[in-house]
Amino acid sequence: MSLEVDSIKVARRIFGSRISRAILRRFLEPDPSGARTRLEHVLSMLVQRDKDKDNMSFSCILDYYFSKLLFGAALKFMHIKREEFEQGISDPAIRRGIELVLRSLLSYGVTVPQKLAAPFLVVWNFTNACNLKCVHCYQNAGPIPGPGELTSEERLEVIRQVDEMGIPLVALSGGEPTIHPDFLHVVEEGARRGIYMAVATNGIRFADEEFAKRAIEAGLRYVEVSLDSTKPEEHDRFRGVKGAWELAVKGIRNVVKYGGGRVSVGIAATVTKLNKDCIEDMVRLGEELGVNRVVFFNFIPTGRGKEAMELDLTPEEREDVLRRIYREATRSSIQVVSTAPQLARVSWQMSGGEDVLPTHFTMPRSSTLKAVAEFVGGCGAGRIYMAIQPDGTVTPCVFMPIPVGNLRGERLKDIWENSKVINDLKDKDLLKEPCGSCEYRYVCGGCRARAYAYYGDYLAPDPGCLRGKLVRESRAEAMIAAGGG
Repeated sequence: MSLEVDSIKVARRIFGSRISRAILRRFLEPDPSGARTRLEHVLSMLVQRDKDKDNMSFSCILDYYFSKLLFGAALKFMHIKREEFEQGISDPAIRRGIELVLRSLLSYGVTVPQKLAAPFLVVWNFTNACNLKCVHCYQNAGPIPGPGELTSEERLEVIRQVDEMGIPLVALSGGEPTIHPDFLHVVEEGARRGIYMAVATNGIRFADEEFAKRAIEAGLRYVEVSLDSTKPEEHDRFRGVKGAWELAVKGIRNVVKYGGGRVSVGIAATVTKLNKDCIEDMVRLGEELGVNRVVFFNFIPTGRGKEAMELDLTPEEREDVLRRIYREATRSSIQVVSTAPQLARVSWQMSGGEDVLPTHFTMPRSSTLKAVAEFVGGCGAGRIYMAIQPDGTVTPCVFMPIPVGNLRGERLKDIWENSKVINDLKDKDLLKEPCGSCEYRYVCGGCRARAYAYYGDYLAPDPGCLRGKLVRESRAEAMIAAGGG
């Protein structure tokens, strides 16, 4: 069964025409006014509406009115209100995202899932230093920085390269990025360039009101705080430091309080056998704290997590957890998402095809929902995002320790375009059985980091998928029956 719908076919006809490609090339040219591209300039003008029209050149006026017609037609096709679109493009990171999609369409046409000219997101393990001792730490972080970490100048060069590629979003992780002296400076520089700056943190530094204020003033846009239980003693045991839960919750409250709507706040919980029964309680805690989203992370047995593989969920347990996450996503007023790509399939099946929750984020219902889910394409490792390690080593995912380059000797753009591993991950048709023949491979495809952690092969099947397990069992039974015959 093919999950491709008419909207993808229509998009291919539209963006495959010579006229459309000529228009895209014009919009992606450097802008005479000094903006990065003509598109950047046009989107900025659309935010201003007609205010500066009298001061525009004739060429700029043509771009302006043509873009109004073009985007008007696109919004009607995608069932998006004009007011919502204009509110979105007032954010420079959203404008970067639109530009990246158009550059990708010009380079590759419409593909399923979509091949991108650059990642939407870079997750940067800023330092190996950490003030906690988490049982499952994928980075195997410790109390001091690791050897050979990037210098302050090299960190700014990373931001420059991210800006040059037009990447919309950078998430600083670790270790614990907030304890590094360069943290605020890098946040400020990224924000100055129009990059959406986020942090994945244990929340302890944000318990200090002054630090929370300074981080927000520096331009931080999203703070995701790890919280693995609604019970303080269980969280503290998992994180290795007594009192960590209280400080994390205080940090969440401070960012909600001082963010003033400018900063989104999330809770991140890694789901294991220890907390698998707390899904609903965690969402309710998020609602009480006033956060914007709750993210349930896959447990990946890598780093120190290799020593805690017994905490991993069985395929049956994961299926139950994902079904409960989907129910919470439909009930709650806040976003409820998971990094397990199987959530797309589970939500699709439970809703009878009405809802699809792609990995990492939620989407409203619409007639183009399935097409957009296929465009996103499930697991994003090496396709939608890539990772940078503290010493400049580039990997496809923070949970997948496969070096594909190093920024001390290579450009991020070259690594993205030329790495064999990255290019393999962009092609869902290379996945091995049963993921490779699964009808949901374009919206799911299994977690590539889990495949690598268990089998040492990033194209292997995801061992945590119940559907994959049932397929394997069915095929084994058929083989036994055939042999017995």
